Amino acid sequence: MESVIVAIDGPSGTGKSSTSKAVAAELGLSYLDTGAQYRAITWWMISNGIDVSDAAAIATASGKPFIESGTDPAAPTITVDGVDAAGPIRTQEVTSKVSAVSAVPEVRARITELQRSIAAAAEKGIVVEGRDIGTTVLPDADLKIFLTASPEARAARRSGELKGKEASDLATTREALIKRDHADSNRKTSPLAKADDAVEVDTTDLTLAQVIECVVTLVEEKRTGGK
Repeated sequence: MESVIVAIDGPSGTGKSSTSKAVAAELGLSYLDTGAQYRAITWWMISNGIDVSDAAAIATASGKPFIESGTDPAAPTITVDGVDAAGPIRTQEVTSKVSAVSAVPEVRARITELQRSIAAAAEKGIVVEGRDIGTTVLPDADLKIFLTASPEARAARRSGELKGKEASDLATTREALIKRDHADSNRKTSPLAKADDAVEVDTTDLTLAQVIECVVTLVEEKRTGGK
């Protein structure tokens, strides 16, 4: 089958990661979680004492960490300076600060360049998920999909993902999601937005299996030219 680049964007809790990994695995494509890269650089900033409220300090340090992403959808990896960061980047501290770090233009330029190089190296094609893939990172992607869902559905899913002390009640989680949506959608550099030529899929009332089936069908149609 032809190589294909698929961009999947959308806010948190819409099922981007689960859908993207499953679609990539089913179709034999590589997979890239771009949000993990921004979380990784945020974790590095926190770990190295960088004031994440100081955009100038973040910009100055943005080129220092070496971030590497494994693209196997069955076992995606993320390392920072050779250290496994898969666990540390999912803490509430990182979650609460990633929007501020990722809004810094120098950070976005650095990570965008990394994302483009990974996509270009994927011989069989790749599913890339994030918030500005179809609009900024890979504007020439073969297929662009924008996942949406109601704030209530997204909060329920995200609360189910959080563990132990990290778990929040639904109202708190919903409020945090809406706050991050606002920050990501209103940042000056590469805001969260639906590309004009993206296919919108509302996942509110769909099971994960149904979302995966929908996206797989869209990818296969694109690969065969709609035949």
